[in-house]
Amino acid sequence: MDTARDKRQTIVNTWGKERGPMTPSLKEALVQVSTATLTLQLLKRGIRRVALAGVAPLAPGQERLVGPAYTLRFLPLREDLAHPDVLGAPGYGPRVAIEEAPAGSVMVIEARGVTTAGVIGDILAARLVQRGVAGLISDGAVRDGAGVRATGLPVWCQGETAPATLNEHAGGDIQVPVACGGVTILPGDIMVADGDGAIVIPAALAEDVAAGARAQERFEAWVQDRVAEGRHTIGLYPPNAETQAEYDAWLKDQG
Repeated sequence: MDTARDKRQTIVNTWGKERGPMTPSLKEALVQVSTATLTLQLLKRGIRRVALAGVAPLAPGQERLVGPAYTLRFLPLREDLAHPDVLGAPGYGPRVAIEEAPAGSVMVIEARGVTTAGVIGDILAARLVQRGVAGLISDGAVRDGAGVRATGLPVWCQGETAPATLNEHAGGDIQVPVACGGVTILPGDIMVADGDGAIVIPAALAEDVAAGARAQERFEAWVQDRVAEGRHTIGLYPPNAETQAEYDAWLKDQG
């Protein structure tokens, strides 16, 4: 009996029931709003530590990434746990993750901010694309950077490096809470990444945050028009009672 595998599946099932699947309508809503808007909505709900420090798009012009987190945690190097033979061992966590991450998920890799060894290279990136994984986010680096970009896998990380994973990391566990970029991420939490970086939305708040973000961006578009007309920003953004009444009237006129 594979106790470790059974434990992982229990965790996946439990968190999945608590958080529920990501619906197409939720994904569509989140794809349309920026991480900047989403972080403000989370702040209004008392959630501050959501932006992954130091994480940026690997390639320019990557489209906004949205999906539920599938987590992988690397441990610090210990030589008896990180020699080349482990790569082909049954149950080696990082390779299991590559083959088990569901289509549409975002692989989130905790690398402790280490950028002197890659968490993934071009071959494994190509496999993730083949399996339909939406993208990858890590507070580490990737190797074979040009090759990874060529696969088309959307990646947010802390840069590129030449050395292989085993130079700095030992294989850890999958589908457990991780600390990535100084942020706690649970399996099934919703990841959103764009040109400003990557953030996490607690899954239980995602629907409410998405609705608030859509309303915020509509208001901010109206504010931009008022600024273009030469309006003073004090009392406009954030709105005072008079501005709010003006906006509400405009919104009503829009039907």
